[in-house]
Amino acid sequence: MNILPERYRQRVYAGWIGKCIGVRFGAPIENWTYKEIRENLGCLDGYLPLQPGKLFKPDDDTAFPMVLIRALRDWKGEISAETFAEGMLNYLADQRGTLWWGGYGISTEHTAYLNLANGISPSISGSAALNGSALAEQIGGQIFSDIWGLVYPNNPLEAARISEMASSISHDGEALQGARYIAALASLAFTFTTAEQLVRDALIALDPDSIYAQMVHAMLAFHAEHPHDWEAAYHYVFENFGYDRYAGVVPVIPNAAVIVLALLYGEGDYSRTICIGNMCGWDTDCNVGNLGAIMAVAVGLEGIDEKWRSPMQDELVLASIIGADNYLDIAECADRIADCAERLADIRSTRKPQRYHFSYPGSTQGWKISGEEPKIVQLWNTNTDPAQQTPGLCAVIKKLGKKSSASWYVKTSVHTKELTANYYGASFSPKLYPGQRVHATLHLPEDQCPNLLASIYIRDRNTGLTHQSQGVRLSGTTKLEYAIERIENAHISEVGIVVHHTGEGLVNAKVILQNLWWEGEADYCLDFSKERAEAGAITQWTFHRGFWRLEDASYVGSGPQDAETYTGSPDWADYSYSARIRSDIGSGHGILARVQGYRRRYALVLSASNRIVLLKKNKGQSIELGSATLLNADDEHLLTLQVKANHLTALVDGKVVLEYTDEQDPYLSGQVGLLQGGGGRMTCLFVDVRPN
Repeated sequence: MNILPERYRQRVYAGWIGKCIGVRFGAPIENWTYKEIRENLGCLDGYLPLQPGKLFKPDDDTAFPMVLIRALRDWKGEISAETFAEGMLNYLADQRGTLWWGGYGISTEHTAYLNLANGISPSISGSAALNGSALAEQIGGQIFSDIWGLVYPNNPLEAARISEMASSISHDGEALQGARYIAALASLAFTFTTAEQLVRDALIALDPDSIYAQMVHAMLAFHAEHPHDWEAAYHYVFENFGYDRYAGVVPVIPNAAVIVLALLYGEGDYSRTICIGNMCGWDTDCNVGNLGAIMAVAVGLEGIDEKWRSPMQDELVLASIIGADNYLDIAECADRIADCAERLADIRSTRKPQRYHFSYPGSTQGWKISGEEPKIVQLWNTNTDPAQQTPGLCAVIKKLGKKSSASWYVKTSVHTKELTANYYGASFSPKLYPGQRVHATLHLPEDQCPNLLASIYIRDRNTGLTHQSQGVRLSGTTKLEYAIERIENAHISEVGIVVHHTGEGLVNAKVILQNLWWEGEADYCLDFSKERAEAGAITQWTFHRGFWRLEDASYVGSGPQDAETYTGSPDWADYSYSARIRSDIGSGHGILARVQGYRRRYALVLSASNRIVLLKKNKGQSIELGSATLLNADDEHLLTLQVKANHLTALVDGKVVLEYTDEQDPYLSGQVGLLQGGGGRMTCLFVDVRPN
């Protein structure tokens, strides 16, 4: 059994934000050399600036680990390479998003994806026997592997074993040694003493005869002779383990040598370690991301300088086909990682039940101050002050008058124009929808102004309008609730708290948001009149493949293969989903319900010969659950799937045509979507979602 250390979730949060910091720090100079960095930028000791108001772009170093974690959360039974192969095929768009799609035989992950998608077993999809050692021994074996040290703290061999298993679907040879070593480093960092000891102890995970192990020993020997000159160590790496000695685009050994170098010469200091790693160049976002994760676990949140944490604002952009999960806060990511560890350790979950709980010191979970002339001068996490008795996010309000308001909010959807770049192909669906119920808990300390009213509000991006609950007077700890009304063509882009002063004069106040979350099913309709083209599909929708676009205020899909597009939340459970579908060319078009990725969902499909078919896809294989003949042979139909618990009801043009109770591992929650059957074209005129 895996035993979890004290403050485990906080240490995981530290490790994950440490990795995200490293990726952001290294990304702007990815593939630069030490010489180019020195000559053009000097000595880097902080972030290069982003465009004002922009979110840092998605990056494969953080996007794919969260796909692997989701795959682990989904899996039932013994963990195997298939666990992670299934996650890769289920949550990645077809050769788009999350990873570098550099071409078959060039990009290791692209090659593995196509191998898996075409039926090659996970046991050989990444093997050197199939793909050649040059491709199999690239850096990807280690860049995603620090998460396994977070899942298996103080258990380096088990972390290494699972890491190797996950990496084996795309890598082999020395790259798998890298996967094992990075996982072991992150695992052992939970009981950190010195950097040198950490480097030595992690050798337990390596084959002693491997080139990787020989490199680590060589770096330890050089450091023993030259313990204070990291630049001399870099030149040693360049001469003995440089890119010129290894095949492929981004070989693992040179970059692994940089990681060992930075750990040894960083001397246990987070900032020094990631700065040395970045200055060495090569695959900087990968290397510094690994270093950031390892050292943040080692030193904890208190060892990370605020100059690194503050600009992150706890925000992370991903790029899977689950659009509602493509904008996450870093605390939520840490919770998902820790959920896996607690399940594997067979212990009761310690996760806070609320979506925004502010439990980690310094964490804002992406919340921001609202308004062009804000009355809030500071948002800060009260967990950073031991004297504070009420945990939460404190809004410090200044000079709030009778006819003014103070508000703070979190994004529930993102527009691609808000990103610094989007070459990893992120697209987004909202997290929050009309019809759902939002809850919040606020605390007003005893010495604060008593004449304050608070409400929950939402903003609809499509209209620019805000909607809010009735104001509640704040007194001590106060609970708020907002049942969002049905809103047509809505796109909820933020949820927040607004505070009004009902007394006279100007007041200062501190209001603590202790938590906020939502529940329930959506209740809304989209006719696409307010949507716009975005990221290969349209706003609020992601897609797996195909050509999806707006035409005459309708949503159109076409392509040579089956093509799917998705919206909604993966948490939706019991609902009725309708869409008016027109089969323009071909057959096999329809609607999708309880979508849990490309390879797991239900579908109601208009097939050839005027048949309607109810299908379940499991691990990519479609299973027919029932079919019926349509009396109306028109090309246009209103299709409806009603799902409640494990029971499905299919309607065509308002009439029940099929019912089915799924007794075989039913899907109990998931998004909604549309299906173009392949080699054809379909048009959707509107979609409607209601509670069932």
